Amino acid sequence: MHDKVLRTLEFNKIREHLLAFTSSELGKEKAGELKPSSDFEEIVKWQEETDEAANVIRLKGNVPLGGIFDIRPHAKRAQIGGMLSPQELMEVASTIRAGRILTRFFEELIEEEHRFEMINQYISDLAPLQELQQTITYAIGDHGEVLDSASEKLRTLRNQLRTNEARVREKLESMIRSSNAQKMLSDAIITIRNDRFVIPVKQEYRSAYGGIIHDQSSSGQTLFIEPQVIVQLNNVLQETRVKEQQEIERILVELSAAAGGHTYELLQNVKILAQVDFIFAKARYAKEIKASKPAMNHEGRVKLLKAKHPLIPVKEVVPNDIYLGGDFTTIVITGPNTGGKTVALKTIGLCTLMAQAGLQIPALDGSETAVFRSVFADIGDEQSIEQSLSTFSSHMVNIVEILKQVDQESLVLFDELGAGTDPQEGAALAISILDEVYSRGARVIATTHYPELKAYGYDRDGVINASVEFDVESLRPTYKLLIGVPGRSNAFEISKRLGLNESVIENARSHVGAETNKVENMIASLEESRRQAERDREAAADYVKQSEKLHKDLQKQIMEYHQERDTLMEKAVDKAAKLVEKAKEEAEEVISDLRKMRIEKNAEIKEHELIEARSRLEKSAPPVKKPKKSQMGTTERTLKPGDEVKVTSFDQKGHLIEKVSNDEWQVQMGILKMKVKESDLQFSGSPKEKEVKHIAAVRGRDFHVNLELDLRGERFENALSRVEKYIDDALLAAYPRVSIIHGKGTGALRQGVQDYLKNHRAVKRVRFGEASEGGTGVTIVEFK
Repeated sequence: MHDKVLRTLEFNKIREHLLAFTSSELGKEKAGELKPSSDFEEIVKWQEETDEAANVIRLKGNVPLGGIFDIRPHAKRAQIGGMLSPQELMEVASTIRAGRILTRFFEELIEEEHRFEMINQYISDLAPLQELQQTITYAIGDHGEVLDSASEKLRTLRNQLRTNEARVREKLESMIRSSNAQKMLSDAIITIRNDRFVIPVKQEYRSAYGGIIHDQSSSGQTLFIEPQVIVQLNNVLQETRVKEQQEIERILVELSAAAGGHTYELLQNVKILAQVDFIFAKARYAKEIKASKPAMNHEGRVKLLKAKHPLIPVKEVVPNDIYLGGDFTTIVITGPNTGGKTVALKTIGLCTLMAQAGLQIPALDGSETAVFRSVFADIGDEQSIEQSLSTFSSHMVNIVEILKQVDQESLVLFDELGAGTDPQEGAALAISILDEVYSRGARVIATTHYPELKAYGYDRDGVINASVEFDVESLRPTYKLLIGVPGRSNAFEISKRLGLNESVIENARSHVGAETNKVENMIASLEESRRQAERDREAAADYVKQSEKLHKDLQKQIMEYHQERDTLMEKAVDKAAKLVEKAKEEAEEVISDLRKMRIEKNAEIKEHELIEARSRLEKSAPPVKKPKKSQMGTTERTLKPGDEVKVTSFDQKGHLIEKVSNDEWQVQMGILKMKVKESDLQFSGSPKEKEVKHIAAVRGRDFHVNLELDLRGERFENALSRVEKYIDDALLAAYPRVSIIHGKGTGALRQGVQDYLKNHRAVKRVRFGEASEGGTGVTIVEFK
């Protein structure tokens, strides 16, 4: 990509924003060098890495990337035998520790069964270097100081230093507390000059203390004197300090040599940590601008859903759908100044550059962009006084360079094509330039004011008009891009709204040709038709949503009603059975008493009469049967799809759709479809021939139900409505399993779809697709 195009489309500002999301200077360096690629495989790899990082942030909120330093110069100097400072050694240890913390973080993710294969490839190559890190941290503190624990000799020397300093201070403090001190000293303090303890003595009393003068005040009235009595103590202290410094240097040389022995591993770790920091910076930036991963293609096809310009504040930017490279390869955008034409132009250009740089784009899931070998842009007024170039000339210089290089793998963006010269010649030149670029197979978007170009899209295949909407009522642009509708002049309407006399406006209209008026009226009609279609679509969507909600509510109420009815019936049967049992027990007692009476009183009661009496008692008990969920009726007929049946537990008629298991059928009862046990069905009759054919068509292979449902770009509520209808259709078509494509993005749509499917009565199992099936961007649904 040309640097001029990157500046024109403000890609450098994207890089500047990205810098704020890095965690180290290494990451900033990578972000500052970011450029779009034209290698398809490389771009796809970058996008996958960014998407994995975005998923990690979604799951964990953040990634531990602190404590990373640029230790490349340290490692190289240590390799050639140089001595590193304590601060540099601390940075080496901190960077090693950061790598180990990051490794442990991703190991925990793997234990939680989260796979991030591309990032894990980087993490697995990090050298642990635990021994080197421990050696350095045992000797060097977090603030770059050499610790007493670095060596036994250093600890001993520092203990001696502390003891000797205490003696010197004690001696000096006794001197400054003496009775003469207040008179002879400028101040009763102990200070240090040339690494030796001294006291401030007035000039006239210099001989009172003897010793060595190390410094004097600016006025010369105070001398900083090392008294004779502590010279020897200071000498001992200084000797100990020299020995301490020698021991520190020996420790640093030893640690530097240890680091130099691992130069290759340290440089490799730095390279990996810089890349990981850069990848997560891209993911954090994507979250900030609410971006999503675009699908990449070779075919020059661009589909941006609700795309926003990433440099315009979220509260101000207007999202637009932009399509290119399918039915048409050239878009000509017309419309008023400050209406948003240039913003639309820059949005597609910048989104393309971002995608080819591995950045996610500010558009909805399901968006798609092509990999272009070159992107060209002629945007803005680049007139130069120094080079004596007018606006028109500067544009033509750019266009000449573009025409030298453009080919079928190029995206070309023209802003105000042909502007800055005679309108008639400018329009003719603009048409000729568009024809030339179109003939070479490039993808082109051009903005213009010329009315002649409004007809350009009607005369040529592969070219379409577009415009930015203008609200005549409020006299403000809406910044909404309308593909397929050419822009129209609003001069007369605006003038009228602003109070210009009607006669003046009518006179102006008379000077406009009939053909121009006809075109303007046609455009106005198209705009009104589009608005009406949008209103109708929104109303229809509301009706569908209300109907689906009503359907769910009715289904739920019917199920609750039949469950409650079955519960009450079971309770009634249990109660009746208990009453009958009690009656039988009482009857047995009566018969037993009669037997006793016959034996005791020799009553003329025959045994067969007792048996007959008990039989009559049993027959007198009402028959109690558990209510069956259904009965097949008296016929032995085998049920078939399409048969009319009665669901006895619901007391409803319906027809059979298909057999879903050995003892279950799917039954259609009005608008409801549900699975019913075969024992709960009663055959009513065969369907008419026409109905049989209809049912067979619904269930047969000719019924057009795709094996996959693509939800990318859908709003959450609309997506769930489509899933519900699709599952019903797939069940009717007897599919054993289907695929639902929801993309990866933020994961909200994916989670919502999976939650719905897991609670669906007909779904047996839900899983993510394998790598060959689309990975976590696809959910595979298996039916019972």
